[in-house]
Amino acid sequence: MAEYLDFFNIYIMGVIEMSFQFYFLAKILKKKIWPPFYFLFAVCAVIAGHFLSVSTIIGFMALVFLLTVCGMFVCHADFKSSLLYAALTTEIMLLCYGIVKSLISLLCPFLPVVFHDTVSIAFMLASETVSLALTGFCYYMVYRYFSDYTTVEMQQMFLVFIPILMIFIMSEYINMIEFEFQVKILEEDGPFEYLLNHWQLLAMHFLGLVSLFCILFSYKKLQQNFRLSTELSLLEQQEHSLNQYVEEAKARYDRTKSLRHDIRNHIAVVKKLLQSEKLEEAVTYMEDLDDMAEKMSFPCSTNNPVVDILVGNKLGIAKSMGIDVDCSLLLPYPCGLKDIDICIVLSNALDNAIHAVKSLDAGTEKYIRVSGRIQGDFLMMEIENSFHGKGVFKKGTGLSNVNAVAEKYGGAMSIETQRNAFVLHVLLIISQHPEGIPQQMERMNKK
Repeated sequence: MAEYLDFFNIYIMGVIEMSFQFYFLAKILKKKIWPPFYFLFAVCAVIAGHFLSVSTIIGFMALVFLLTVCGMFVCHADFKSSLLYAALTTEIMLLCYGIVKSLISLLCPFLPVVFHDTVSIAFMLASETVSLALTGFCYYMVYRYFSDYTTVEMQQMFLVFIPILMIFIMSEYINMIEFEFQVKILEEDGPFEYLLNHWQLLAMHFLGLVSLFCILFSYKKLQQNFRLSTELSLLEQQEHSLNQYVEEAKARYDRTKSLRHDIRNHIAVVKKLLQSEKLEEAVTYMEDLDDMAEKMSFPCSTNNPVVDILVGNKLGIAKSMGIDVDCSLLLPYPCGLKDIDICIVLSNALDNAIHAVKSLDAGTEKYIRVSGRIQGDFLMMEIENSFHGKGVFKKGTGLSNVNAVAEKYGGAMSIETQRNAFVLHVLLIISQHPEGIPQQMERMNKK
């Protein structure tokens, strides 16, 4: 009967445990796979466990490796996510089974010495059920609260892999102590030594499991604080940009008001010059009026008044520094993009471009080009500036804000550095306006 119990415990329950673990790994990775793959993985894991015990470091690494491979090639997840969650799920299962095993060891002195075969099987099934239930609860907590990370956050989360390994090494040390200090029932103090040893094991396994969740919870709070700080940075950027737009709008309004107030006087002067047949003076006066009107117009016409103010201000600053500027950006207005978000992208991109170009050596070509086009529901913008092509480019807060806006609209940001040019590509997905973006662009082109 003992042989049947061993076979049932090692192979039958082993397949169930491994299938259970792989199922939750796929669940945490948010992947759907063909159900027979659970059974195939479980069989492979049980066969590997026949030669390498999971409670040893080599066996732990072998199981984690097998789970990682399945996560990559079966679940089609990336390497870091597969490795991290494979180690995490394996460690959780070991600690949960260690807790239940310690509890059973504490209860053994109070149970009858002789078990019937039926009672032994029922007791074993009960302990396995409790272990799986506790493991499943922990897996659910990881899936529910600690699996909704972006790709960048997952790369940073890989740092918790080291504490997970440390907890495993400590639990392995605990298991070694358990084997070294086997229960020795002595007539005087045997029960005391027995109960103290397993209470310690229970506490250590429990603290190990709690430590894992404390690490995950701390990381989640850090990520939340980082997101809040990023949002705060964007809000500060928006406030700064809005203040600039208001000041620029006031200045243009005052100049327009002044010209409107004096327009009759200007007409009278030109009329008087023409009546006196002073053509050259009249032409010179008209040229001065044209220059005045040119200063009140926007140097870049994108069809978006807010963006016109921003880009005009930035390119005006660049032009005053001797930088050649060019803008061929045309935007549908209104569209599914918030004006402030477009301005965050262009403001940060142009600030970086101006800062990079103005530091170039004298005699070097200095230019900034802004271009953009609509293709279907996508807005593609490019900001190109001259570049020295040396050194390592570091992505600062400005480009992080640009990337945050791109992700907000389901788009992307990419950087292309050539020998003498730096190009920032930004892709934003536009929600369809009732009129339709293609119809807007056609109407704008006819103007």
